[in-house]
Amino acid sequence: MTFGKKLWAAFFVFIVISVVAAFGLAYMLYEKLYVESVKEELVAAAKNLSADYKGGELTPEFISQVNWFSGKSSFEAFAVHNPRELAACIPYEADFETLIGPEERAQLLENRLIEKTGYSGRFNRQIISVIYPLIDENQLNGIVYIYMPLEQIDELLSSFILFLAAGATFLMILLLYAGLKWTRYVTQPLQNMENAAVRLSEGDYKARVPEGFNDELGQLARTFNYMAEAIEKEDEQRRTFIATVSHELRTPLSYIKGYSEAALNGIGSIKKQLAIIHRESVRMERLVNDLLELIRLDSGTITVEKMPLPLADIVYGTVETFRLKHNYFHLDIDESLIVSGDEGRLSQVVINILDNAVRYSSTDETIYVTLKREKKQVKLIVRDTGPGIPEQEIPKLTDRFYRINKARTRHDGGSGLGLSIVKQIVELHDGELKIESTAGTVVTVMLPLIAWEEEK
Repeated sequence: MTFGKKLWAAFFVFIVISVVAAFGLAYMLYEKLYVESVKEELVAAAKNLSADYKGGELTPEFISQVNWFSGKSSFEAFAVHNPRELAACIPYEADFETLIGPEERAQLLENRLIEKTGYSGRFNRQIISVIYPLIDENQLNGIVYIYMPLEQIDELLSSFILFLAAGATFLMILLLYAGLKWTRYVTQPLQNMENAAVRLSEGDYKARVPEGFNDELGQLARTFNYMAEAIEKEDEQRRTFIATVSHELRTPLSYIKGYSEAALNGIGSIKKQLAIIHRESVRMERLVNDLLELIRLDSGTITVEKMPLPLADIVYGTVETFRLKHNYFHLDIDESLIVSGDEGRLSQVVINILDNAVRYSSTDETIYVTLKREKKQVKLIVRDTGPGIPEQEIPKLTDRFYRINKARTRHDGGSGLGLSIVKQIVELHDGELKIESTAGTVVTVMLPLIAWEEEK
């Protein structure tokens, strides 16, 4: 059974329960209002009749007065000298012990009235009665007996039965129609989302659902659309990523293929051709390694084994490595600073940052490397004096495969992934990467500091 049918069935059951509850309420009101009202009227009439009793034996005048009242009212009333005469006076079968037993007689002697309700086969309905004692000098000289057959609830409503039936039918139709509309209101957005989800699963990432009203279903629809937009964006990024990787690999492959064919055919300088082939092979190797590293970072499978590290040692070692390519470094290093980090990953960060600085600086220009403490952070600052970066380009530097000077970067072997990897590694160490460019470029890495010398 579908959700809509289940909802419709639940609404139908709710209507049935409501109708049954309405009938139950009607019977309760019948008991509370009608029956109680009749009892109160019988008691009041009995008290009024007994008020005319002046004591002593019942007089024919008093009995006639009670009979006169019986003929003029909706009640049946009569007065008798002895309660034992009651069974012979009432118009339905009942013995004296049934009407007035020992407990009831004691109650009458205490000048307390008796209320009785019971079923009469003759009348085929309930009978409600009141027995009122006539007491004089602590003697029971007679009783006033008043009774009335209760009307059944269908008799009370007989004049309105057609109206009520029509009203109930109209109400049922109205409720069922409203239920159908409400069910469609609830299930239609869900059906729309199901259809859109099927389209998404089939590759149609532009699938959206109407957002409707500003309620829970509308919020659910908006959330679904946000998810669809994120999937579409992710798909576009994936396509761009694949296209970019293909393009990046195509360039060195074309060099390798072209120069290897030239070498095989004996065209040109073999030494020069082998140097180009080696350079492009190294470039491909670096690109593949960067891609694998980025995939591990994205998937969350990369492990960062943190331990207390003197960051100065990593900086000194990396700078010495780059002196083979660049001779002019100015170092301002605080050797007391300790961070909690993965030595291999932090070395990768420093290598990538210095590699960019060397790549974009002339060999006779100075690269400034600073390691200092600022409050409870350590700051690694690398500043070159290269051509700088346009301000609008800075936010894009950590995007994958982003290059400002694509031609120069390809020639020097860059993959366009270095700063993206740096950013993720720094964030894994609860740090922050900041890039600025005015005269040259300044790259700052901020990491939490776990040990330092107290200021004197």
